[in-house]
Amino acid sequence: MQVKGLRWWVIALIALATIINYIDRQALSVLWPAIVEDLFPDESALERKQIYANISIIFVFAYAFGQAIFGKIFDWVGTRLGFVLSIGVWSLATVAHAFAQGLLSFGLFRAILGVAEAGNWPGATKGNAEWFPTKERALAQGIFNSGAAIGGIIAIPLIAFLTIYFSWQMVFVVVGLVGLLWLIPWVVLVKAPPGSHPWITEEEKQYILTGQRPADAVEGVEVEEYNPSTKELLSRKQSWGVIIASAAIDPIWWLFVFWIPIYLNEVYGMDVKSIGIYGWVPYVGAMFGAWFGGLLAQNRLKAGWNTDKTRKFIITLGCLIMLPALLAMADPGAPATAVLIMAVILFGFQTAIGNVQTLPSDLLGKKSVGTLAGFSGMAAKLGAVGLTSLVPILTADGNYTPAFVIGASLAVIAMLSVWVLIPKVEQLKSK
Repeated sequence: MQVKGLRWWVIALIALATIINYIDRQALSVLWPAIVEDLFPDESALERKQIYANISIIFVFAYAFGQAIFGKIFDWVGTRLGFVLSIGVWSLATVAHAFAQGLLSFGLFRAILGVAEAGNWPGATKGNAEWFPTKERALAQGIFNSGAAIGGIIAIPLIAFLTIYFSWQMVFVVVGLVGLLWLIPWVVLVKAPPGSHPWITEEEKQYILTGQRPADAVEGVEVEEYNPSTKELLSRKQSWGVIIASAAIDPIWWLFVFWIPIYLNEVYGMDVKSIGIYGWVPYVGAMFGAWFGGLLAQNRLKAGWNTDKTRKFIITLGCLIMLPALLAMADPGAPATAVLIMAVILFGFQTAIGNVQTLPSDLLGKKSVGTLAGFSGMAAKLGAVGLTSLVPILTADGNYTPAFVIGASLAVIAMLSVWVLIPKVEQLKSK
């Protein structure tokens, strides 16, 4: 049996995994108003916010650790088995949330969830490098990144809807079981990499493998990829360009992932059902941004732009879109206006991030992509820990402006790190 366009089926499954990933992680923030009334009825509003922040920080720390671990795991065991381990464990961890009784148990289950969910990103980056030619990678990255946005769009109203019929505990069980079902088509479809997959057409296999060769490669000559040791990888300034850009830009996303429901509850007095009406809107902007960033990269590469010019232009564009919108959140006015401004911010973020995340595969050989993606992912989550831990302090009086100003500064840092530390986005060579 042969399947036409097999690479698109693979990236569609990875995007679906990303949707599930975001539904599972968003469940806590959406259910939090109900959880605190049940488990923390005597704490003040500030104490409840601090408890939520502490649980979120545990998750992100674990996520950061998991990115580095799973980057290596995917390079060792391959994309197929790596995803089985990642989504299998995180789905079981989501179910376990139903049995949490307080900060300690929530922290434990969030830590397991964070380590396992982290595998989705280095796994997706590695899968992209394996299954797509260079000119289609930003589009493929945009497709799977849009899964995060679609997950956000679906998660908030879906979980709010489920609370009508189920307790918060049962909601965790239901969404956790969905990930286990995903394993079935993944194991069946992704039997091997494209070079040896029994279902891939010869035409598609050659299209993928030929399209992964550097632009200056000589036909018929074997290309030696640059797969450095971890020590050598970390000695290159280009690697640090990717790591710092990730560490700067990613906290902007997590600021909204963690705090949109809490922000709407605190600033506008919304309950879970009202949050379900408004809270999904910013993720629509994220979804369109993911598609826009990927399609724009594909368009520019087809128009003759090189990888360096394309990546830097789109990353810069995304950061410049975020900048004024983040500053506008200082005084957004009505809740509808606030969520629309958030949509612009997340549009800019997703425009840029897909191209940031393709940088490891632009710079390194396939056997090292997961490692750099893992390190940059770890740095991104440590950056998110820093901002998340500051939010309760910065917003103690209910004013979120300082957090948004920091977000704007991080967008500038992300943009500059790419331009300064990566003189040219191209396959590196041994020193």
